[in-house]
Amino acid sequence: MPSVVGLLEERELAARRRVDELREEVDRIQAELVLAERDWNEWAIARSRVGEVLAPKDETGHGHDQADRTAPAAYGQGQTALSTPGPAKPKSQVPVWCEGLAWSVLPVDYQRILQLLADRARLGQDPATCQEMAAAFGMEVVLARVEALRSKAKRLVARGWLAEQQPGRFTLGPGVASPGGGS
Repeated sequence: MPSVVGLLEERELAARRRVDELREEVDRIQAELVLAERDWNEWAIARSRVGEVLAPKDETGHGHDQADRTAPAAYGQGQTALSTPGPAKPKSQVPVWCEGLAWSVLPVDYQRILQLLADRARLGQDPATCQEMAAAFGMEVVLARVEALRSKAKRLVARGWLAEQQPGRFTLGPGVASPGGGS
């Protein structure tokens, strides 16, 4: 007869695997959403520009008002619509880490994650979870914020900047040590 603790461990392991699978799916869907929103935004801007070009001279400036009301909101940034048409914001790029690559090549949010993990390593602390990162950044520790951080951390892992030796616990990747030089 199996022990109760053994049965609980099996169930916990199955639940953890399911959570990991769902997190991977969330990362994939978030990436698709970013691309779809960028595409939508670009089409709204294109329609706005064509409206401006085709508008009679006395109506110039009215062509983009409609696009401003229908352009997609920036995902996760609390904006309701574009205030003025402009170039579409490119998807943040996270280059693959290599020896000598400076942290400054990363978007600021990614640099903050690296700095937090470098500080923890310097203090001899354990790897950080995304909940701990959110709290350290002064964010409200809610699912949306934690998952956004998890997506960024997973992207950094995939590009070699971070390591995830245990599921959901992140440290600097091998060789990634200082903000200045990446080594």
